[in-house]
Amino acid sequence: MMDWEVPTYEATELRPPRSRYCVVIPVINEGKKIRAQLERMRDVSANTDVLIADGGSTDGSVEPGLLRELGVSTLLVKTGPGKLSAQMRMAFAHAMKKDYQGIVTIDGNNKDDPSAIPAFIAALEEGYDHVQGSRFIPGGHAENTPMARWLGIRLVHAPLISLASGVRYTDTTNGFRAYSRRLLMDPRVAPFRDVFSAYELHYYLAIRAAKLDFRVKELPVTRVYPASGPVPTKISSVRGNLLVLRTLFAACMSQFDPGVEKR
Repeated sequence: MMDWEVPTYEATELRPPRSRYCVVIPVINEGKKIRAQLERMRDVSANTDVLIADGGSTDGSVEPGLLRELGVSTLLVKTGPGKLSAQMRMAFAHAMKKDYQGIVTIDGNNKDDPSAIPAFIAALEEGYDHVQGSRFIPGGHAENTPMARWLGIRLVHAPLISLASGVRYTDTTNGFRAYSRRLLMDPRVAPFRDVFSAYELHYYLAIRAAKLDFRVKELPVTRVYPASGPVPTKISSVRGNLLVLRTLFAACMSQFDPGVEKR
């Protein structure tokens, strides 16, 4: 653990750990959306530890007293550099140090149905190492998905990651996933590196897990976008999507494999 590259952060424990698995929710300025989601997750948080991985919210949505009332176990606030992947490294490292046996991740913008979380934990219990949520397989449901997003996933993103990994994935931008301790602690995976700062880690882990013959599968999930108003996303329409494409191609070309980024 001494050579892990993890952004500096502050941890506030809101209740003692009480489960073998935890749910990690990365957020930044999600306002009422994260509050509504945590209300929907009360059945989950009653039995499973929930960790909020905050990227530096300024809207008051991660006030510790409020989070405690909503069933959150731990608040992690990133004070170092980086975006989503840095938040994930922070939360994953904290979870590994706390001896959790696996992690379920779900976005914090209330688009996903958290009732699927127990199925992800069950998959970890069964020995799966990387579990990808998909709205596009039997049992999954997609509602009001923006057409550009649908086309990008189905025609570009999922096919490229499937080709690179050798496993058929159908919903590779979906942040509803699960990771085993075995996967995250394997030195051939080495997720605790500063190269993972923005959107790299999601793509890399999906590919790397399959290529190293870890057990992977997809589970059906529901993702509902608002019927009107702005699309809840942190990805800007032009620069953000260009970054996603560059990151996707780099991941598919194995540029994030351990040692490769230093050549």
